[in-house]
Amino acid sequence: MSASPLETLQRVFGYDSFRGDQKAIIEHVVHGGDALVLMPTGGGKSLCYQIPALVRSGTGVVVSPLIALMQDQVDALIELGVKAAYLNSSQDWRTARDVEHAFLAGDLDLLYVAPERLLTDRCMDMLTQGRVSLFAIDEAHCVSQWGHDFRPEYLGLSVLHERWPDVPRLALTATATAATRREIAQRLELNEAPHFVASFDRPNIQYRIVEKNEVRKQLLSFIRAEHEGDCGIVYCLSRARVEETATFLCDNGIPALPYHAGLSAAVRAQNQARFLREEGVVMVATIAFGMGVNKPDVRFVAHIDLPKSVEGYYQETGRAGRDGLPATAWLAYGLQDVVQQRRMINESAGDEAFRRRLGSQLDAMLGLCETVGCRRERLLAYFDQQIEPCGNCDTCLEPPQAWDGTVAAQKILSAVYRLWRERGQRFGAGHLIDILRGKSTDRITQYGHETLSVFGIGADLSEQAWRGVLRQLLAQSLLAVDHEGYGTLALTDGSRAVLKGEHKLMFRREPEKKARGSSRAAGARAKAPVLDLPAEAQRRFEGLRAWRSEVARGHGVPAYVIFHDATLREIAMQCPQTLDDLGRVSGVGARKLEAYGEEILRCLGLC
Repeated sequence: MSASPLETLQRVFGYDSFRGDQKAIIEHVVHGGDALVLMPTGGGKSLCYQIPALVRSGTGVVVSPLIALMQDQVDALIELGVKAAYLNSSQDWRTARDVEHAFLAGDLDLLYVAPERLLTDRCMDMLTQGRVSLFAIDEAHCVSQWGHDFRPEYLGLSVLHERWPDVPRLALTATATAATRREIAQRLELNEAPHFVASFDRPNIQYRIVEKNEVRKQLLSFIRAEHEGDCGIVYCLSRARVEETATFLCDNGIPALPYHAGLSAAVRAQNQARFLREEGVVMVATIAFGMGVNKPDVRFVAHIDLPKSVEGYYQETGRAGRDGLPATAWLAYGLQDVVQQRRMINESAGDEAFRRRLGSQLDAMLGLCETVGCRRERLLAYFDQQIEPCGNCDTCLEPPQAWDGTVAAQKILSAVYRLWRERGQRFGAGHLIDILRGKSTDRITQYGHETLSVFGIGADLSEQAWRGVLRQLLAQSLLAVDHEGYGTLALTDGSRAVLKGEHKLMFRREPEKKARGSSRAAGARAKAPVLDLPAEAQRRFEGLRAWRSEVARGHGVPAYVIFHDATLREIAMQCPQTLDDLGRVSGVGARKLEAYGEEILRCLGLC
């Protein structure tokens, strides 16, 4: 072994001490142990394999699912003076051969490999001939067939234990329930490995869920009010919605790029590179984008369609605020989301057990949306972690009201029952609301529905309020979406108890059409500065950011690869006068001090 883990942390990465379980994990792996590591995005997972790879003899092999991001990860390590490389299909044969020769010569500290490349005979033979210090399986939840992002190629990674039984293996992920952890351990043959489970809490992220009402305008209002000029990610369910939303944002002055599987590989790579390297870009994407994105200054993640599971939602929102500075997770959610998701489950391939699993995942997501309690408390409870109310989510900042919705539910269930029982008809949400509110539309006249006994019995509630009732009945499976794909509504086994008055229902009361995009609590913090620096420090910070941008362009890497904003902020606050002083700033390691120290001091002198 070379230097100790702590010496390596301080010299290479410029940090004084380990956080949380990092020290225990690293020492365990350095001494040859396997491990399953759960640590939230931004919690320092990468150090858990990078430092052991630097301390142990040989090369650490990192299995990573996204080849597009390997270059940035490797560039960041090279900036730190670490000998790192990657092997993937983006390279020509000469470049790949040079990397293979460097590995065989023992000239690499870390080698990143895509799982499909790793499992080829050529790569396996190469690894057999060289010396591997450890295997790190990143994004390990991809091995779980019940998880939110299954990748079939991950199933072959159990071969690592068979071929290299004495080489330590780490499986790392930011998102996994207890059941998913058990599946990861089983499929990767890590049954004897200890589980290191860090807190899932990301206290710097403010979770907010709003009722949909012209969602693209809501999104625009949210960005303009709170994140003008910030980098962010907007998630959509479909490719068409991605394109429409990106165009809408661009037309309204927000620099936005689309990303989905229907785009060519070249366009996806180009857009991703712009997102990583430029400041203030918003990526509008399907869930095809994001895994492994280590851009630290993403200030918001927005969903304009309902995620399918809490695991997926947590993984996606976790891409905000990796630098520990304030960030927002914003979700717009409405009745049509519930109808669409229920219908997609009904129409999905797979057996009944598979559909039940999808249904239970959706139920948990709907529970998070409809809760009247703390969002963060509900979110972390899904991962078996208990906390007190956080005071930094929409329901804590502006507690919603609960109301007895039993009578309202009985009215709408009665309408569904009478249409089916008396006339053999089923209709969607809009028509049912029109009947209850007594609206004389052409369609109601066509079917003679003004003669129904339930016509007009719900005039006391607005259309928005009725949509909230319907949404919450669907969320609790007290109404069902038909199996034929028409989006009409039907009673369920649970409806009878409500109709008979045996089941009391308390609903979340939605505020009537407030300003688009934010609650009052959110509006109160509109455009709160992320970096609340004194004026002199702010001027130094902006000067350092301008210097960093020039250096990054010259090196062809994202700005955060040179230094994170958090490090520049600390430099701006401390205003070091000597290299020794600068070397004491968190995030300034020996290599970066040598490469950039004099330039930083000159920059500070000019600010």
